[in-house]
Amino acid sequence: MAAAAQRLVAAVVVLVACLALPAARGLNITAMLNGYPDYKMFNKYLSETKVCDEINARESITLLVLGDGPMSTLVLDADQSLAGIKNALRLHAILDYFDPKKIRGLPDADTLTDTLYQAGGDAAGKMGNVKISTLDTGKIAFASANPGGKYEATMVKAIKQMPYKLSIMEISAPIEFDGLFDTLSATNLTRLLEKAGCKRFASLITSTGVLKTFEDAMDKGLTLFAPNDDAFDAKGAPDVKRMPSADLVTLLKYHALPSYNPKPTLKTVSRAMRTLASTASGKYNITVDTRGDAVTLNTGVDKSRVAATVIDDTPVCVLTVDNLLMPVELFGDAPAAAPSPDDAAPAPSPSVADASPPAPPPADAPSKPADHKEMKASSAVALRSVVLGAFAAAVCSFVLL
Repeated sequence: MAAAAQRLVAAVVVLVACLALPAARGLNITAMLNGYPDYKMFNKYLSETKVCDEINARESITLLVLGDGPMSTLVLDADQSLAGIKNALRLHAILDYFDPKKIRGLPDADTLTDTLYQAGGDAAGKMGNVKISTLDTGKIAFASANPGGKYEATMVKAIKQMPYKLSIMEISAPIEFDGLFDTLSATNLTRLLEKAGCKRFASLITSTGVLKTFEDAMDKGLTLFAPNDDAFDAKGAPDVKRMPSADLVTLLKYHALPSYNPKPTLKTVSRAMRTLASTASGKYNITVDTRGDAVTLNTGVDKSRVAATVIDDTPVCVLTVDNLLMPVELFGDAPAAAPSPDDAAPAPSPSVADASPPAPPPADAPSKPADHKEMKASSAVALRSVVLGAFAAAVCSFVLL
């Protein structure tokens, strides 16, 4: 009995330790920075540009943050363009773990590192890389890998380190280079769609007047899912030429969300979202399914893969899809809204579940820093359920002994 009691005590200790584990929760970079008022502006733009979602999804990252003074300089340099600011923020996110000790031990005078900006494919050559060095003065410095890039940004202080997962350091000045703030514009939407191989979709939104609806929504946020030309000839696709005009307009509006949701943000979502066709009763919603890096849109009638990004011009994002998105209200037997995430969405892979923040607010709600304040609790609840179950089984075994 004494041995059984000792084992029981040991099990209780393990249980308490497991329940106290914070590691079951993923990163939430904006929640972390909320505790540092000096970086309020930097944190605000992380949220508005959705760069926070990209950071949260990474297994290892170093974030170079700016105080409000240097951040104001960056915003002015970008001419207050959210798309340009997003480029800069992604350049300040290094895709590896670096803390002061590791940097001072680097063997090379100039160490080249990848960034979110480089990984996004928006930079020419190695322009999206950042180089790191320890200067003769002993200061740690950062610069653009652009030829002639000068070490004008030095480390002010280390803010937070989670070894090999997250490092946050303040730097004295923004890292910039010529061309960083040059971005494509969504001003001429039809031309962008035509170049992306979506000519038929571009023609339809023009002839029906839906283009004006999309353009009016751009200021508050718009995510457009553009089917390629082949999608209109696919098996099961409707003959849009024979559709009643009102139904065709609804079908086209169904291909847009009234908010800014680039693909990295969609990866954090597994729920029904409102479209421009949605009603107050929840009809014409669409469900986002995520599995690893793949994002699928589920209408209740069919599914379509989110293929490529045509343009990411905050707060407008245009993505291509492989199939026409056919709402169940128009093409299904039952007049029901798209399936709920509980019924339709597969569980995210462990890497996504561990790294992603909580789901954003409804798609028609404005983006704001508060969207990312609360940590995701579902994984912690699941862990506690598993641990409690194991503990119960252990107790039963002790009783039987």
